Amino acid sequence: MAWFDIAAQKFGFPTIELFVKAGSDGESIGNCPFSQRLFMILWLKGVIFNVTTVDLKRKPSDLQDLAPGTNPPFMTFNGEVKVDVNKIEEFLEERLTPPRYPKLSVKHPESNSAGIDVFAKFSAYIKNSRKDTNDALEKALMKSLKRLDEYLRTPLADEIDTSSPDDPESTRCFLDGNDLTLADCNLLPKLNILKIVAKKYRGFEIPKDMIGVWRYLNSAYQREEFTSTCPAEREIEFAYIDVAKKIK
Repeated sequence: MAWFDIAAQKFGFPTIELFVKAGSDGESIGNCPFSQRLFMILWLKGVIFNVTTVDLKRKPSDLQDLAPGTNPPFMTFNGEVKVDVNKIEEFLEERLTPPRYPKLSVKHPESNSAGIDVFAKFSAYIKNSRKDTNDALEKALMKSLKRLDEYLRTPLADEIDTSSPDDPESTRCFLDGNDLTLADCNLLPKLNILKIVAKKYRGFEIPKDMIGVWRYLNSAYQREEFTSTCPAEREIEFAYIDVAKKIK
C-alpha cells in the first residue's frame, strides 16, 4: 500500500490519485491545461493525493484497463474512476467541502466567464498559416485579451467603497478576488500557454499596458499551487512545434 493511501486512511481522507499527461521525457509533467486545472484544484483543496504522469506513447496496460479509451487527465477517488474534467471539478467541489476543505467556487458569477474565449482566439491565431488572415486573427485575440484586462481592472462589488465618490481600479490578484478559485484553475494554465507560445512562434507579446492581465499572471507565478503544477516552458514550446503554423 502506497504511503499516501496509508496517510489518507489514518486521517480519514479519501484516497485520490490523479493521472496527468507526461512530458516529452515520459516522466515529467506535460503540456495539458486540463491536467494542470485538476492538479491545482486538488492542491488548493489541501487533500492528500498522488500524481501519476502517463506517457501517451507507452501507456501501461494496467492504465488502459483502469480507464479504457481515456487519455489523461482522469482520477480515482476511493478506487472509483472519474473522467471528464468538468464533471471531476463538480464532484470535487461537492465532496471536498468546508470546514475540512475550502470552497473554491467563485463569489461573483461573472468571474466564471471572464476570459472565456481567450484560448479559442489564441488557438485560431497560432494554427493559422495564411498571411491574409493573420492580422484579423491577431486583432481578435487582442480584443479578447482587452476584455479580460478590463474585467481584471474593474472593481468587483465587494471592492467598491460606497462612501467614496471615486471609482478606483481594482488591485485584486485573481479573477474573483485575492484567492485562487475554480475559475483561475481553468484560465491561468491556458493564459500561460498563450504567453509562452505566441512569443515563441509569432513574436507576439501581451501588451505591457494590459496591467490587469500582467498582474494576474505575475500573481499566479508567486503561488506554488500554480508553479508546482505547471509544465516547464520547454515542454509547452515542444507541444506546439507542429501546431504553430508558419505564416505563408
